[in-house]
Amino acid sequence: MNPREIEVHIEELVLQGFPLSAQWQIADAIENELRARLTKDGIPAAWQSSPRQLDAGSIKSNTHAGLGAKIARAIHGGVR
Repeated sequence: MNPREIEVHIEELVLQGFPLSAQWQIADAIENELRARLTKDGIPAAWQSSPRQLDAGSIKSNTHAGLGAKIARAIHGGVR
């Protein structure tokens, strides 16, 4: 099986209440984790219907990078 290349592009991400440096850490972590999950597991079934909105629920983390990774897992469907 050949590895596939996945490019993740987030057109707009609004993170209110975080300093600018934290916003970049969170955004980078979201992109990296989503890329990894999509490469490993493919596109989630919930995405097949082209939803306009995905509910990630409530997410907490002690680090900005950890927060971004948790957001990505929630987007991909790994956190409920």
